[in-house]
Amino acid sequence: MNATPDADATPGSERLEKAVRTAEAALIEYEIAVETFRIEVENFSRLHHQRLGPMYARLDELDAQVAEAVAARTGDPEDIRRAAEARGAVLPMPRVEELFFGWIDSDGMLPEAQAMLNEQPVSPPSRVRPTEETRKAYRDLVRRAHPDLAQDDAERERREAFLVRVNKAYADGDLAALTALAEEWEAGPLPEPVAELLRSEELYARLEWLAQRKEMLAARAAELEESAIGAMLKMAPEDPDALLDEIAEQLLGKVAERERELARLTQVQD
Repeated sequence: MNATPDADATPGSERLEKAVRTAEAALIEYEIAVETFRIEVENFSRLHHQRLGPMYARLDELDAQVAEAVAARTGDPEDIRRAAEARGAVLPMPRVEELFFGWIDSDGMLPEAQAMLNEQPVSPPSRVRPTEETRKAYRDLVRRAHPDLAQDDAERERREAFLVRVNKAYADGDLAALTALAEEWEAGPLPEPVAELLRSEELYARLEWLAQRKEMLAARAAELEESAIGAMLKMAPEDPDALLDEIAEQLLGKVAERERELARLTQVQD
């Protein structure tokens, strides 16, 4: 049955409703962009620590050994001070994650720890940026299941819980999981039909909420971009995985250089 026309059924209210729908679609696209960047920052951080952490540790140890060799040769108080500083950098004060054996950091429970507690397999990301096919599947699924499209609180909660699983699959670069989630969404309950007419007050309130959420997302995006990892990602926007390889190559070169310097100093002392 069609709704009874009333004063709200005017060209003006129709334009307002169209503006709301356009703003909703734009916000979802922006939120997808922010979330994909957040996942890339997180993946880059984890891979940076896993792949390059040992190289940084080796470089710090070699710096300390070189400084100690120089101090032993010269006996200069300033060289001795530098050697002590270098050795101190190799043995820093324990960080939060070290105190909790790698289960927690200053931002909360690490993904690997959460997986272990939930009896799930621990699967660190294989790369920073999932494949283009995976990214497309993710974007299409978020567009359909986004909580902002819900008509009531229960539907919003269902969508929010579903998107947690979608984001996890995307972060893991798991195209098969995203495909299964898409099939699950298609087989799920249909959303309630949108009311044909909305009050102007509700539309204006919705536009205001959308604007506020856009501001919040913009602040989150700026925070990610200004972080140390975000700044590194901006150096290689097309292929962040190649940036990891480049940094690894540079670190290997520095390690080799320090080893040659240490060998030279050791030979001089002998």
